[in-house]
Amino acid sequence: MEVERVQCLASGLLNELPTQFIRPAHERPENTKAVEGVTVPVISLCLPHDLLVKQIAEAASEWGVLLITDHGISPTLIARLQEVGQQFFTLPQKEKEVYANDPSTSSFEGYGTRMTKNLDEKVGWIDYYFHMISPPSKVNYDMWPKNPPSYREVTEEYNKQVLKLTDKVLGLLSEGLGLETKALKSSLGDEKIEMEMKINMYPPCPQPELALGVEPHTDMSALTLLVPNDVPGLQLWRQDHWVAVDIPQNTLLVHIGDQLEVLSNGKYKSVLHRSLVNKERTRMSWAVFAVPPHEAVIGPLSALVNQESPPKFSTKTFAEFRHRKFNKLPQ
Repeated sequence: MEVERVQCLASGLLNELPTQFIRPAHERPENTKAVEGVTVPVISLCLPHDLLVKQIAEAASEWGVLLITDHGISPTLIARLQEVGQQFFTLPQKEKEVYANDPSTSSFEGYGTRMTKNLDEKVGWIDYYFHMISPPSKVNYDMWPKNPPSYREVTEEYNKQVLKLTDKVLGLLSEGLGLETKALKSSLGDEKIEMEMKINMYPPCPQPELALGVEPHTDMSALTLLVPNDVPGLQLWRQDHWVAVDIPQNTLLVHIGDQLEVLSNGKYKSVLHRSLVNKERTRMSWAVFAVPPHEAVIGPLSALVNQESPPKFSTKTFAEFRHRKFNKLPQ
């Protein structure tokens, strides 16, 4: 089935948005203005250990999101990651379509665009590239772009660095709950934790005030680590309004996802967020989702549950959680 790509639509000199991209009035950016100038917690990984644990736990509890500096991933590597991602999206359309995914078969790896299932459903102004980057047993290199030629080398190096950073952040978050350093990582599958790369590409949009790149959602991951290009657009829901997030250069944005909210029995918050689009400029972001393997059983950790603090979430496999989330069923 042929899919109409947003990038192709955008290059066709549209003056008006096609209907499927126009959000209901209560969701439109023009009617839901975000608060500007609010600063998300910025935390240096070079802080003294106890202070670092305290600050990260506070940010995860109060915000569900934090910006990390001194994270150990070189600006050069991040720039190369962004360069190879941008280069893929500038390839001829026919070459990109070689990697087209087929969500109807539950296969999301590859080049994709979300399609409507019915006339009332709205979609985001976004194309994407999605593939597994870890563990090695789950990586299918056939679904990685062959062009540009350096894509694999750059992405594998970034994966190594992101794995180290994920370990570090999960350890700090475990200690912030009063648990052993390895507690969260072990509960999420340890070395079987899966790392998923998603390159989000939001082309210039003729009527950005009516559209969204991605609708409001929480991430079903445990953690999401994100680097954007220099075009803003990420907003998060806080204290009953949208807040525009400014991401300074050389910082990494860390989202708390649903699985950490469940494991922490609600102490850490999975943050509701959305993406806006721009009239003149292409916005891009590179998200790595750390998720448990499908068979992992995720529920509130027993050490955090007692008579005063009963479980707030049911325990289920990640596969079951994922099925419910995709199909908008109660958890």
